[in-house]
Amino acid sequence: MTREAKMMSGIILITVPTIQYGGYFLLTSLMNKGSGYMDNPLRQNFFRAGHAHAGVIVILSLVCQMLADGAFLPSALLWAVRIGVPLSAILISSGFFFSVLPPTATQPSAAVALIYVGALILALSVVTLGVALLRSQAS
Repeated sequence: MTREAKMMSGIILITVPTIQYGGYFLLTSLMNKGSGYMDNPLRQNFFRAGHAHAGVIVILSLVCQMLADGAFLPSALLWAVRIGVPLSAILISSGFFFSVLPPTATQPSAAVALIYVGALILALSVVTLGVALLRSQAS
């Protein structure tokens, strides 16, 4: 594993407690009848999706750090991939959470755009890495 992969993996692992806190927040919201969480299905679904996306994409981010070591890409593009995948976890989960912050939200706010931006960055990052890995195998 390269120095870059180790550094990025360390940073990514340090973010895991934020995902744990999200799980704690969801659990306490479920347990506290006064939170109003159970009264808003939109908020439930968006919070659940935000938490799940954060966890899954963080795991993908760690895998991509190791895969990036085997890809032949210009340095700037390699860094864009290394940063893009974990950045997408932040953007996507933030979009889910911030777009329904008010307990009475009946539709997502403009923050829902973060989900689309994060999804685009994720797609560009993983496709770039995938193509680079396929091309490096042919060399």
